[in-house]
Amino acid sequence: MTVPGYLAVDSGGSGLRVAVGVPGREPSARAETREPVRTGARGIDPVHLMDQLVPVARSLAAEAGLGTLDTAAVGAAGFASLGDALRAELPGALARELGVRAVALAADAVTAYAGALGPRPGAVLAAGTGLIALGTDLTRWRRADGWGHLLGDCGGGAWIGRAGLEAALRAHDGRDGGSAPLLARAEERFGPVRGLPGLLYPRADRAAVLASFAPQVAACAALDPVAAEVLRAAARHMTDSAAAVCPPDGAPEVAFTGGLFKLGKPLLVPLRAELARRLPHARQVPAEGDPLHGAVRIATDLATDRLALPAEPALLCVLRDGKG
Repeated sequence: MTVPGYLAVDSGGSGLRVAVGVPGREPSARAETREPVRTGARGIDPVHLMDQLVPVARSLAAEAGLGTLDTAAVGAAGFASLGDALRAELPGALARELGVRAVALAADAVTAYAGALGPRPGAVLAAGTGLIALGTDLTRWRRADGWGHLLGDCGGGAWIGRAGLEAALRAHDGRDGGSAPLLARAEERFGPVRGLPGLLYPRADRAAVLASFAPQVAACAALDPVAAEVLRAAARHMTDSAAAVCPPDGAPEVAFTGGLFKLGKPLLVPLRAELARRLPHARQVPAEGDPLHGAVRIATDLATDRLALPAEPALLCVLRDGKG
């Protein structure tokens, strides 16, 4: 006998991660695609997302022995600013193709929050190439940064990498604030630094290239005061964002999620110290899971009428039978 289940999706820069299961249990089956969902004049392309998602979802449902996928939660990078077409078209498409009756569409920062903390008040720092902070008191969301590497993402991977390369160029020029160790690392990775502008400025993936240098900054931090100060400055910027979104009252929790925190102690030690100084009422806790785990949580809570995270059109949009 087949049973109804949920569909959870994490749509990010490397493709889709998909899970299906039954509420109250761990996901029964998972899969990944390797092609990011396209964006265009209408923002995130719902047709391209469905083209990738439908065959994967059907295959996973069959593998898990599920009948219909009654409930879905889709977290998408860029949803807050590029999600109009998804909001307009995806619920109907999911209903037609997969039988979904209730759907939650979310920004990837929301699924990151749900994965890290679940339905508890607090703040989550999500950091990889970029950086965004999201917080809630369970009545509304607060967001800080996430403006991209040209306008913000302060303290994120691209920011750290750019600051490290600036210090390398200062050393090359003989200016104050330069770092000979970072210059050596930059030339080892990219070649002569005179070529950096030509390498970086024309590239569409400039932010990712900058972020690729962040581990070199962390590797130099133990012996190089300039590299160590870059990471301390990153920690201060992250704390600024966390403080802007963290509930000011009660006993909120603060968690970190994202690949940047794999830099380890050179970043985490100053970050934890800054957070303790600026947010003494908040408790720092380890993230319980990643954004796909968050999508599973949202789907499960939606299926069982226990979704406690606040709905806001740009961040978390909930529809049942095509209606909000």
